[in-house]
Amino acid sequence: MFKQRVVFVHGAGSFGSAAWPRQHGMALSYDALFLRRHGYHPVAEPVESSFDEDAAIVLRSLADDGRGAAGGHVVAHSQGAIAAMMAAVERPDLVFSLTLVEPACLSLTAELPATAAHIGLMQPLFDVRHQMNDEDFQREFVRRVYATDLQQPATAEEKRSARRLRLQAPSWEAPLHIVPGVPTLVLTGGWEPLYEEIARYLRETGALHRTAAGGHRPHDSPEGDRIIRSFISEVSRSQPARAS
Repeated sequence: MFKQRVVFVHGAGSFGSAAWPRQHGMALSYDALFLRRHGYHPVAEPVESSFDEDAAIVLRSLADDGRGAAGGHVVAHSQGAIAAMMAAVERPDLVFSLTLVEPACLSLTAELPATAAHIGLMQPLFDVRHQMNDEDFQREFVRRVYATDLQQPATAEEKRSARRLRLQAPSWEAPLHIVPGVPTLVLTGGWEPLYEEIARYLRETGALHRTAAGGHRPHDSPEGDRIIRSFISEVSRSQPARAS
């Protein structure tokens, strides 16, 4: 049986397969890999994020493992879209398609109104993140982005999550470039002008843009999941299969 590979790259918060609850079943039809980005580990202490390390993790997941042809589809959420795009720029031959869900690709649109306003709001916080403790940074981050308050982290995992957030480099500093020749879907939730602005920019460079309800996680909705599966299925029919 031959299956094409699909690599899933998480954003902030949950990681690995936990970040993709509706996409687990795609393992029946594809060679599905649910990655952990650099610094994400169930028990180890988080470390400073690295755009380059994240892209390298994606590329390693697409490499030939000796069982068949290299390459596959990449599905990425939020900050994970940065690594996905960087990997596709470096090795477009390995990326059959890109699905970018609410992509935090702010460096592409830094001069556009919604993105510039977001950067202006968040840059002062990131400028002092190394002088703040994890909980205070997380609380202020959530207040600025979502205009809501967050309870104090209580469990060990909640505390690790707060540290990971503080150690993430600002997404607008990522060295991003447009990916030529790779079929690309951008899926947004239609709730936030920032992500719609990024989606419009990517659409103007050739991407397909679709919207599904679900806020920042439209892939958790039935419609969002259907859009992702349909796009990959359509592209995969014209791409080389992978031995399994």
